[in-house]
Amino acid sequence: MILFQRLHVFITFLFIAVLAGLFLDRPPHAHADKVFIDIASPGMRKLPIAVQPFIGATEVSDVVKADLTFTGLFECLDDAAQIEQAGQPFNSSNWRGLGVELVVKGRITSGLHMLVTAHDAVDGREVLRKEYSASSRGALRQLAHAVSNDVYRVLTGRQGIFRSKIAFVGESGGRKEIYIADWDGYKTGSTGISGGVLLKPRWSPDGSKLIYSSERFRQWDLFVLDLKTMREKHIRTARGLTIAGNFFPDSRRFVFSISHDGSSGIYTGDSVSGQVQKIASSPWIDVSPAVSPDGKSIAFVSNRSGGPQVFLSDASGYSVRRVTYQGGYNTAPAWSPAGDLIAYSGLAGGGHQIFVMKTDGSGVTQLTDRGNNEEPSFSPDGRYIAFMSDRDGAKGIYLMRFNGEGQMRITPRGIKATSPSWSPN
Repeated sequence: MILFQRLHVFITFLFIAVLAGLFLDRPPHAHADKVFIDIASPGMRKLPIAVQPFIGATEVSDVVKADLTFTGLFECLDDAAQIEQAGQPFNSSNWRGLGVELVVKGRITSGLHMLVTAHDAVDGREVLRKEYSASSRGALRQLAHAVSNDVYRVLTGRQGIFRSKIAFVGESGGRKEIYIADWDGYKTGSTGISGGVLLKPRWSPDGSKLIYSSERFRQWDLFVLDLKTMREKHIRTARGLTIAGNFFPDSRRFVFSISHDGSSGIYTGDSVSGQVQKIASSPWIDVSPAVSPDGKSIAFVSNRSGGPQVFLSDASGYSVRRVTYQGGYNTAPAWSPAGDLIAYSGLAGGGHQIFVMKTDGSGVTQLTDRGNNEEPSFSPDGRYIAFMSDRDGAKGIYLMRFNGEGQMRITPRGIKATSPSWSPN
């Protein structure tokens, strides 16, 4: 009986301790779970925020403002309109009447270490406090993108895209190379992979490698670049024009097409074993395969209905169905990360334009209308699209929001850039 009473007391104490722990670990008025803006709301308005000049590193705050402004979700208050000085402690009374809902402050604490805070301007609570450090002055831009991601998460509850990369084929001085740049086009650098012809670099879902097509020694083949070791692996295929598709979710298998003697087919390959297998054989021309994010479907281009149109099949090449009916020339399908949308390039008004549609072919929306625009690629969160355009003369990589707004060029004009691919993270 005594043992039972002691056990009962112990269990009661343990239960109370667990409850206390739950409440102690979560302050009663913490804003960690507050979302300032619902980016899925159809009636969403731009959220007014203030990013004050960071003490000792205004170049960082400038990047943060540019990142957040590009999203189209936020309106950054001009520095001249701010009553509170950047070096002053945050005081919510200084922001009343300005309509601002979040204030971001930052300062260099020592060396290249930085403290960033964000405050709810309505009730004055601190919703972000984090220390950052850079290895060198040249790394401050990457630090700024990390800050942008954290502020974006506080504001929306979602992961930002500001540390993502874009791979593309660039040509300068007659030499083609695969380049990788920050999402906004800065820090553009060559991978060292070059050749007479390079096509369609595509990221693996885990971000560890790129697959691409190249003609070498008068033969087309596929190559996989390990981005950690920067070593290239040759995937031998049958003779013909071999064009890379993208990876399956396991980041190992991939799809591609081979065209030879007037016919073509869709194949799968294995980046580890190097084995390839044909999955779609038809008397028509089937090219440009793209695996869905869940690995269950493949979008591809075929002329089986006359001109090139986008079709879908299952992962084995069966259950083929047409999904584009608007226009007579549609190519280059690309899946959104959620798998609910497909972007593609279609001929309209005498030029190639970027369109987006639902996977059943409904809801077709034209996003571009200047020059020729091709090769769409979604951002990791599906809210932005990279694409190639010649609207300014030379071909370059452009970005836009998923509704077509905010179109801007990100590659330097000295490089003829094509085949963009947005990294998964």
